Amino acid sequence: MGAALVGLAPKGERPIAGAFVNESHLQGHRLRDRAKFATPSQTVRIPLVIVGGGVAGLSAAWRLEKRGFRDFILLEMEGQAGGNSRWGENEITAYPWAAHYVPAPGKKSALVRELFQELGVLNDGRWEERYLCFSPQERLYLHGRWQEGLEPTLAVTARDREQYRRFEERVEQFRATGQFTIPVDLGARPSPLDRLSMAEWLSQEGFDSSYLNWYINYACRDDYGALAADTSAWAGVHYFAAREREEKGPLTWAEGNGWIVKKLLAKLQRFVRTGSMVHQIAEEGSRLRVRTESVEYNTEVVIFSAPTFLAQYILNGALLEKIGPVPKFQYSPWLTANLTLERLPREQGSEPAWDNVIYDSPALGYVVATHQSLRSRVERSVWTFYWALAQGAPAGNRRLLLEKDWNYWKEAILSDLARAHPDLRSCVSRIDIMRLGHAMVRPTVGLLFSGERQRLAAGFGRVLFANSDLSGLSIFEEAQYRGVRAAERALRMLGGRHDSSSR
Repeated sequence: MGAALVGLAPKGERPIAGAFVNESHLQGHRLRDRAKFATPSQTVRIPLVIVGGGVAGLSAAWRLEKRGFRDFILLEMEGQAGGNSRWGENEITAYPWAAHYVPAPGKKSALVRELFQELGVLNDGRWEERYLCFSPQERLYLHGRWQEGLEPTLAVTARDREQYRRFEERVEQFRATGQFTIPVDLGARPSPLDRLSMAEWLSQEGFDSSYLNWYINYACRDDYGALAADTSAWAGVHYFAAREREEKGPLTWAEGNGWIVKKLLAKLQRFVRTGSMVHQIAEEGSRLRVRTESVEYNTEVVIFSAPTFLAQYILNGALLEKIGPVPKFQYSPWLTANLTLERLPREQGSEPAWDNVIYDSPALGYVVATHQSLRSRVERSVWTFYWALAQGAPAGNRRLLLEKDWNYWKEAILSDLARAHPDLRSCVSRIDIMRLGHAMVRPTVGLLFSGERQRLAAGFGRVLFANSDLSGLSIFEEAQYRGVRAAERALRMLGGRHDSSSR
């Protein structure tokens, strides 16, 4: 293999292969740069088109099919549907590329429970044990050793513990209001918390413990790809207050949320067209024209489940004028990597966990794809490494992602993990890296209760927006909710038709 694919290793060390994978930014940049596209050679007339095959788009398709409506098509730019829930597989195991779990949903999350019941994850009110994360679930590398759980406990003082206790009390008070729900639409009310950052709220409340602040900052980076200083305090509180304290979970699989996508695709594959980038949506009388480079779809309704910021590049001027200003959402750039290990690193006094985090790391740690394996002994494994580039401006970090080569990021990943695993280099045979320039929406200060977001989420016209960014939170439950809601609205607009005569 060429030097671009094989990392140069010091003499005597194992050479490490790898590459950038799932590279789609060149296609996306054609939209950004207003490039010319080929004229479609075929026209298809169909009542409904879904643009975007992530969880929101697949959830819209799931709802349509379940309601008996099958006269639609789903168009996905990538070669693989799933969005942030895509997965990979090698001779060792399947593994996630991004989203890797779903917290066990409470009774208010009716849509997720409906889907999980259909997929055999929930049976007669009980969670299927093999899909609940095996123990140990989480560990943190702190002060040169591993501790169980991610909330720092090693070397904390009585003052730190008192702040932990007081923070839990505040979270319980917020939970009791019923306003911090999943999906957010079920309970959210305009709140002054959305007018300040999580870091500002912590300071106002007198939470100055370095350990507590690290933990909350980690939570914001993990769920939102943003520092606590750049996250709405409402969203920061939501991370903790929206989940029941005693709920089981999380639910996870070797390929992460890719397991859910695979199950959905088994039902919906006939509607899905991958490698079909939509580059224009325009009105033509009472209908819409949806253009790819090979096919133009003449349709009545579009469910736009791709990231909302793409609308300004895809919708023509007349449509954009009707819709009004597209909200200036910020999106976090991420890097994820899958490390193939020929053996596990040597460790003393520590049992490997599913989720593994290093204190004060700029990255978010790794999850172990083979953790859910029922094999009594696992020698080879795959670790999925996560790094939200949260420090600094997103645009600058997107440039950094593209400018640095694979070898640069390979070294950065190994150097970060070497603090907890000094012999890791001798274990790893391959590192594949995925770059996500717009991985997830950031719930910035003022976004969640802004008129622009709420206006677009309310929906109007024949273009129905459905991405999770409409919720301000990029999590599975919100993506599913937005997709299902758009599908039900589309069915009402189409008069509840159940025929497939226009195929």
